[in-house]
Amino acid sequence: MPSGRNTIVGLGELLWDMFPQGKQLGGAPANFAYMTALLGDKGIVASRVGTDRLGQEAIWQLKSSGLDTEQIQTDPARPTGTVLVQVDSRGQPEYRIIEDVAWDHLQWTPEWKTLAECADAVCFGSLAQRAEDSRRTIREFLKALRPGAMCVFDVNLRQSFFTKEILCESARQAVILKLNHEEVPRFAQILGFPTAADTTTARLLVAEFGIRLVCITRGARGSLLVTRTEENEHPGFPVKVGDTVGAGDAFTAALLHHAMRGAPLAVMNEGANRMGAWVASQEGAMPAADEAILKEVRGADS
Repeated sequence: MPSGRNTIVGLGELLWDMFPQGKQLGGAPANFAYMTALLGDKGIVASRVGTDRLGQEAIWQLKSSGLDTEQIQTDPARPTGTVLVQVDSRGQPEYRIIEDVAWDHLQWTPEWKTLAECADAVCFGSLAQRAEDSRRTIREFLKALRPGAMCVFDVNLRQSFFTKEILCESARQAVILKLNHEEVPRFAQILGFPTAADTTTARLLVAEFGIRLVCITRGARGSLLVTRTEENEHPGFPVKVGDTVGAGDAFTAALLHHAMRGAPLAVMNEGANRMGAWVASQEGAMPAADEAILKEVRGADS
């Protein structure tokens, strides 16, 4: 992988998280693309919004944040996606994701085919595949990636918006697979794996799907990275939590940033945990850049 500025796509949902105190733009692919851009690569959001006011606001806000919005489709028939969010006393979010919205109907277009062919990496999840239109389009996008492009599957089990077939097909496309510690036993059970420690389950995933790297995030307790021959654990960075929305997406962006530059597991884990902890200490998934933090996250590049 090149060490310069890469073209990295967040593919899937773009939506508004509707908090009691107001709305925040989000969706894992959009959060990821924003963090990717903060780290110096070209982050592109490939999604779909309505022609309503929320859709216009979403595009305006992403443009204002310096993101490329040319690959955001507009849907005249369906509303921009929204999620009703409640945050508990520990800062953990609970979601109710509204269905049949614009991002459920991603369309495979010549523009997206061109984007896929020039992308250096793409990050996608299971949530955006809950509807047939978007699932078909995401699969076409992944098939069109050039050889050598790095594909990240961020599992993201939400409500009942996944099936075994979606999870398996997506894992087969992945170079990197990421899931959190709560998703590990659910994913293992769906696949028919025996109950086992995280490291064992990760190695089973590597072997079953030919994945290069499996990442298991553990919230405040850091993360575990596992390959066919290595593993690395990081204890995480203690912070005062603002809310944890978007922290996992920030983690993924930093993880991929270092993976594309050939960094060792320890460096990847350090940078990803630092990025995730910073976002967890803020309110909302797309906080303004903190150059001191970003310099620390990128530290291995120099």
